[in-house]
Amino acid sequence: MNTQDQNSATRSPRRELETFNNPNPGRDYSIRITIPEFTCLCPKTGQPDFATLFLDYIPEAACVELKSLKQYVWSFRDEGAFHEAVTNTILADLVTAMEPRYARLTARFNVRGGIYTTVVAEHRAKGWQPASPEIIPPQVPAPLISSIP
Repeated sequence: MNTQDQNSATRSPRRELETFNNPNPGRDYSIRITIPEFTCLCPKTGQPDFATLFLDYIPEAACVELKSLKQYVWSFRDEGAFHEAVTNTILADLVTAMEPRYARLTARFNVRGGIYTTVVAEHRAKGWQPASPEIIPPQVPAPLISSIP
């Protein structure tokens, strides 16, 4: 692949998540990733929907590689999707790629028609129990919404 093709490939949205080996598989530890620029299209109007995604996970054998995650998230920008469906699709794809002990995806969508939507989806590996309850990160706090008279 020539340099131009490589540059084009790295700037293209892709539905492929890459992983790398967990450097500390014997320990429960949490990873929080904030993705402030998620976009998809409203399936009813075609208008863009914007969200901040918060991914919390406790890895088993693999961690998600961030550049592939960025390109994966980017791949939704021209796709119509209901908030609930896209949040669960992303979490399912992450679980398939990483097989984490625990994962939570919080999708906080910007206001649309005077309504804020936050969707939270969780996964726990069958039989997994945290070494201590504190290892599971707290929920992402709700945004402060001011009312304008």
